[in-house]
Amino acid sequence: MKRNIKSMEKQYLLSSLELVEDVFTKFDSPEEGKLVRRLVEEIRAREYYLPELELVTIDENDEVIGYAMLSRFHIEGRFENELLILTPVAVKTELQRQHISKDMLEYGFEKAKELGFKAILVEGNPKNYNPRGFMPSYKFGITAGPNIHLPSPECLMIKELESGALDKISGLVDFSFYETLREG
Repeated sequence: MKRNIKSMEKQYLLSSLELVEDVFTKFDSPEEGKLVRRLVEEIRAREYYLPELELVTIDENDEVIGYAMLSRFHIEGRFENELLILTPVAVKTELQRQHISKDMLEYGFEKAKELGFKAILVEGNPKNYNPRGFMPSYKFGITAGPNIHLPSPECLMIKELESGALDKISGLVDFSFYETLREG
């Protein structure tokens, strides 16, 4: 199957939302699918949105089969010009485990580095992100705030895009500036 990774274009805005909702609905629940879709819509409408880091993987029929969004993130009101958050990542359910997300992430890491970002934060399953160079963030003084309930501290991870970048970034992570995440 021929695949092409690209930054978001107008014609993929709706189909990427549908993919995200479908993947998270199948993985978790219809409520989770709708929540993640609303989060993408909120990020697109806010100041931390970076269209060049909203990525899609397109198949030979010009259909969206993969999606990943990197957007500006701050810790305690700092580091928003250095730090990104990776959320969400979605691959069409029947095409998972074919390196679609891996390829998208590697592409995104390079693009983020070119844009001058220093590190990327993610919340998720360490098995999925450790192979991509993510490490538990608490090892760098970046910890989940009181409103973030993780299955384990290892589920909040960070990746340096520039060696030594995390020597200067630390603090409590809080997602409450996302209205979508305060609703639920």
